[in-house]
Amino acid sequence: MKRSFLFWRWPLVASGVALIAATYGLVRLAFGLHLPDMSDDLGIDTGAAGLISAAGSISYAVAAVIGFLAAERHPRLLVIAATLTAGGGAVGIAVATDAATCAPAAAIASAGAGLASPALVRLVARTFAEHESSTPQAIVNAGTGPGLVAAGAIPLILTADWRMCWMIAAVATAVAGIAVLITDRARESAPVDTRANRPAILPPREWWAAHRSAVAASVLLGVGASAIWNYGRTVLVEAGASEAQSVTSWILLGCGGAAVIVTSRLLRGLQPRALWLIGASLISVSTLAIGAAPAQGTLSAAACAVFGWAYVTASGALIGWTTQINAAHAAAGTALLFVTFMVGQALGAAVLGALLPLVGPVTGFAAAAALGIAGGASLIAPARREATAPRV
Repeated sequence: MKRSFLFWRWPLVASGVALIAATYGLVRLAFGLHLPDMSDDLGIDTGAAGLISAAGSISYAVAAVIGFLAAERHPRLLVIAATLTAGGGAVGIAVATDAATCAPAAAIASAGAGLASPALVRLVARTFAEHESSTPQAIVNAGTGPGLVAAGAIPLILTADWRMCWMIAAVATAVAGIAVLITDRARESAPVDTRANRPAILPPREWWAAHRSAVAASVLLGVGASAIWNYGRTVLVEAGASEAQSVTSWILLGCGGAAVIVTSRLLRGLQPRALWLIGASLISVSTLAIGAAPAQGTLSAAACAVFGWAYVTASGALIGWTTQINAAHAAAGTALLFVTFMVGQALGAAVLGALLPLVGPVTGFAAAAALGIAGGASLIAPARREATAPRV
C-alpha cells in the first residue's frame, strides 16, 4: 500500500503544483510583472491597464463559480478548460498589437486559474480518498509562489522579452495540464458519492448571513492588495529601479508566497481571524512602503517578500474561517470568499488605474493600504452571526 501510495498518488500532486504555478504565477498574476514593457509596446496607459486587470479579475471570479458547480462531476473537463483558456489567453497576449486586442486575451487567460483550482481540489480529494488529504491540498495550492518565482526568473535568465515570456507561459500551461490528466489515475476507482451523502449545492439562508462580515472583509482587502499586484513593478520602474532590480523584487514576492509552506506549522495554533488580521496588516504595510519609498531598493524588495507571504496567508485564513462556520459547505464558502476577494481586486485595479496619474503612488498606495487595514479589522467583530449557521 505504501509503495502504491508513493508511486501513483504523489505524481498528481506534482503535476497539480505545476498547473497552479502556470495558471496563477505565469499567467493570471504575471500581468503586473510584464505591464511596464507591454505599456511601452502596446500603448497601454495606467487607466487602460486598470480596466484590463479588472476584466481579468471578473473573468476569474466567473470561472471560479463555474468551476465550483462543475468540479464534483467533471474535474477533468475543467482541467482541459483551464489549460485551453490560460494557455490560449497567454498566446493571445503574446501576439496582441494594441490594448484592444490585449484586453480580451487577458480576460480569457485569467479564467484558467479560476477553473483550475476547484478541479484540482476535487482530483486531489478523490486520489487521496483513503488518506488524509490536507497536506497534498496545501502543497498544490502553494504552487502560486513557485509560479511567481518562475515568471520573474524567465526574463532574467533567458533574457526573453515580454512576448516570449507569455509564449513560454502558454507552453508550460499546456504541459502541466496534460501532466495532470495523465497522472489522474484515480478516476477509474474513485468512490461515487450519492446525493444523500452530499450537502446541497446552495447552502441555507443562515449560512449566507454568517458570511456577511467575511464578504465585506475580502472585498476591502482585495482592493488593498490590488495596488502591488497591478502597479507594484510599474511604480518601481518609474522610481528608477533597473529591470533586474524590479524583476528580482517580483521573484521575492513569489518566494514569500512559497514560504507559507514553511511557516504554516508555526502558525497552526492561530485562529483564522488572527491569521487574517496578520495578513491584512502586512499587506497594508507592504503596500504603504512601496508607494512611499519605491526608490529604496532594499525596502521595496523586503516589502514584496512580506506581501507575498501575507497574501497567501490571508487567502488561507479565508478557507479556515468559512470551514469553521460550516465544514459541510466549506467548498461553497471558499468559492464565495475567493470570488469576492477577486471582485475587490477588480475594483481596486480599475479605481487605482484612474487615480494614480492624478494623485501619484504615495497617495494612491496609501489609500489602498487604508482599505486593506479596514478589511482586516472588519473581520474582528463578535462572531454572533456565525454561530447561527447550521453545521450540517
